[in-house]
Amino acid sequence: MELTQKFVRKQLELLRPLYNASDLDKSRKGQDAIGKLMQVAHRREVAFAPEAFPDFAACWAIPKEPAESAGCALYLHGGGYVCGDLTYAKGVGGALAAETGLQVLCPAYRLAPEHPFPAALEDAGVCYRRLLERGFDPARIVLAGESAGGGLIYSLCLWLKEQNLPLPGGLIALSPWTDLTCTGESYAKNRERDPSMTIEELRFYAESYTEDPQNPYVSPLFGALSGLPESLLLVGGDEIMRSDTEMLYEKLLAAGCKARLIVGDGLWHAYVLYGLKERRGDLEAMVSFAREVALCPKN
Repeated sequence: MELTQKFVRKQLELLRPLYNASDLDKSRKGQDAIGKLMQVAHRREVAFAPEAFPDFAACWAIPKEPAESAGCALYLHGGGYVCGDLTYAKGVGGALAAETGLQVLCPAYRLAPEHPFPAALEDAGVCYRRLLERGFDPARIVLAGESAGGGLIYSLCLWLKEQNLPLPGGLIALSPWTDLTCTGESYAKNRERDPSMTIEELRFYAESYTEDPQNPYVSPLFGALSGLPESLLLVGGDEIMRSDTEMLYEKLLAAGCKARLIVGDGLWHAYVLYGLKERRGDLEAMVSFAREVALCPKN
């Protein structure tokens, strides 16, 4: 089933009452509701196999028709570091597996405020190490994430550089939250245009996650990005976090990294996840990028 831009925007507008800047329970329910909406668009047959970690739940999403590849993807879910359980991670990670044919590791990393920074980054690092222990060639590993998860894949790469661990082959970031100070110009410019996110909500998430939003491991926009793998960045033209993606893109190019930016005009936060009929080409670009990394590593 392909959803239309008009239909999804209407559904997001109906869900807006769940976006409460100070009610964690409502925020988590809102995330769950959006996850269910996304699953309507990505109803594909995949198998799920649990992967045991000491501090958090995780599973593998294994496509029914896998690609002939020794590669894989690590998907880090969004939710402002305070929302998103294993069911949500499986919903989006399963869609990624079905579309790309790659097996996808989907962790439900620990959430703030119960587990503030650096819990999410630590869990992401544990997952990446597990892939290396399993024998995956890092050049064939794709890191993918949306929103907070999109920022987290860059934070993870900064940490991998510090630890002298091999970097993955490519990065796919959907509307990545890369600046938890929320100071980009789009936060004001798109305040009334974005049907999917509010500045009050994001500030609540940031305060729940960290006391230092300028820390590069929290806001990778402020980090040293040289040497990072090739990136594919996608962002909605109407979302308040648009600046986070555009500034990251500019900094990646300035640091000598390869990157491609796709802006969905008139669209909202992480729009690619909804499988919009009008933007099928953007999903195909993401699938092509992931498969190229996993099938034809350049490192």
